[in-house]
Amino acid sequence: MVKIGRDNNTLAYIEGWGSILLNILLFAYKFWAGTVTGSIAIIADAWHTLSDSFTSVVVLVSARASSIPPDREHPFGHGRAELLGSIVIGLLLAVVAFNFIVDSAQRLKGGEGVTFGLIAIAATTVSIITKEGMAQFAFWAAKKTGSVTLKADAWHHRSDAISSLVLLGGIFLGRYFWWIDGVMGIILGLLIMYAAYEILKDSMDSFIGEAPDSGFKDSVIRIAAESSGRELDIHHMHIHKYGDHTELTFHIRLEGDLSLEKAHHVASNIESAIKREMNVESTIHMEPKIGETIK
Repeated sequence: MVKIGRDNNTLAYIEGWGSILLNILLFAYKFWAGTVTGSIAIIADAWHTLSDSFTSVVVLVSARASSIPPDREHPFGHGRAELLGSIVIGLLLAVVAFNFIVDSAQRLKGGEGVTFGLIAIAATTVSIITKEGMAQFAFWAAKKTGSVTLKADAWHHRSDAISSLVLLGGIFLGRYFWWIDGVMGIILGLLIMYAAYEILKDSMDSFIGEAPDSGFKDSVIRIAAESSGRELDIHHMHIHKYGDHTELTFHIRLEGDLSLEKAHHVASNIESAIKREMNVESTIHMEPKIGETIK
């Protein structure tokens, strides 16, 4: 279970600013290589890289917005700004992918070929190594902080590395097939479109609301049993995520003859333990065990 801490924004800022700098440098290098060789696939790959800079700006903005403390209008904080940020990233990726597919189809229709050289090979190789390194750091930061926006940005970096890898294969085949540049452009567009779909799906699922997974449920059941000293019938578990703030509600069944004071004590102990171990705010509704009456 990931425990969210105050280092979320620090890692987001490091990843965001580092990505912006490296992406701008990579864009300039690949755009130059694409212009020199006349390759629409390399130029498309360059713009894909530059789009990573835009999404990194989204990472920085959403990290800043999600760190704003709760107020009267937003009692659960502003954490869902991060989800909005990842949705923006997904939409930007989808637009970029669509444009690449259209441009590549037009090149195929016009029968335009490209002659690649060492410049193209060097540019794509540098891109693969750099972008995969950036993806690895972003995935690590996302796992450490639980940030969906960092995870989305990591997939954006990974999609760029994959697209450059596919492009590198196309470069070596370009001397044999005139149409390889257009086909590679379409393949790259489809890969980027799939990455956009994955990002939007994950973000929308979290935004709309998801059922807690089995690992989360098992952790709650274990903590409840350990802190109460009894096996509990836990049901009606609902989870509400607001970025780094999570609200959990569920029902437990207790002995029907337990006093209100003791039942409250049991629930409070469970809530405190869940907060301590999982950094989750929980609210428990208490019920008498089935078949028992309240005295």
